[in-house]
Order: sequence, then structure tokens, then C-alpha cells
Amino acid sequence: QVQLMDSGGDSVQAGGSLRLSCSTSPYTYPGACIGWFRQAPGKEREGVAVIYTGSGEPSYYADSVKGRFTISRGSAANTVYLQMNNLKPEDTGLYYCAADLFRLCDASWLGAPDLVNYWGQGTQVTVSL
Repeated sequence: QVQLMDSGGDSVQAGGSLRLSCSTSPYTYPGACIGWFRQAPGKEREGVAVIYTGSGEPSYYADSVKGRFTISRGSAANTVYLQMNNLKPEDTGLYYCAADLFRLCDASWLGAPDLVNYWGQGTQVTVSL
């Protein structure tokens, strides 16, 4: 059973930065599709970014975060980071780390949260003006 621990959420002002972390346990999965979804109150869960941990690339992003967010793999391959820069109030939400071991890791993964196998508990990001 894959367990995901996501962390790093906080309250920041618009224009600020945060880095979210997602760690897998009890093993390292060097060929997993790991990414982030977010959900704002009253809205559906939205795919943000995803990366293939085997090589660290390619990675895919939602159009709303391209150029501002960067997803990366840690050196141990059991941690994935989401660097979020130039944050906007519309980035506010509960951010969930998500993982799959056997699905194709491409842009379509971001549009199918119902197919994700493993979820973290979520970490809150709040961006104020």
C-alpha cells in the first residue's frame, strides 16, 4: 500500500512563493506518476502538475500554472516537490499529492482525478491580496 505524505502549505500574500513536498512510503517508487491536484471550496478537484519519477521528465502542467509552478523529483526519488512562485488568490485551495504506479504519465493524467489510486491527506494553500 502506497502512502503519501504531503506538506508545505501555508498562508501567503499574492506574489509570494511556497514549496510543497510529497513523500512516498514505505518504499521508493522509481517509476511512478506523481503529481498534485487542488480543490477550492465549491469547485471540482483540478489537476495542477505531474511528473514521471523514473527519469524526472517529462512533466505536465495545467495552463493556469505554467510558467509559475515547477514540479521536480528529489534525489532519492521518493520525494516530489512543487515549487509555486508568483502565487495568486485563485491558487488558493487544498492541495493533494497523488500517485499511480501503472498508469500512463501524460497530460491526460491531470484531467482524471477519479482514476488516481493513491492520495495524500492534503495541505492548505491560502493566497491573499
